[in-house]
Amino acid sequence: MYSKALDYTSLTIIIIGAINWGLIGFFDFDLVAFLFGNMSWLSRIVYAIVGICGLYALSIFGRISSASRD
Repeated sequence: MYSKALDYTSLTIIIIGAINWGLIGFFDFDLVAFLFGNMSWLSRIVYAIVGICGLYALSIFGRISSASRD
């Protein structure tokens, strides 16, 4: 099932996660931990959602390869 809204939402969450990893790498600052607490249940949910969106983004590769065959 293809959903453009789900794609854009997932991409937005992935970008936010990537910015957080950039902050960790460059400045040793974890924005999620700062906002929600260090490994609190809420921060764990945020990390899990980012991970699920990253896995969902793998489906984009399948759609790109099938579109290129058309």
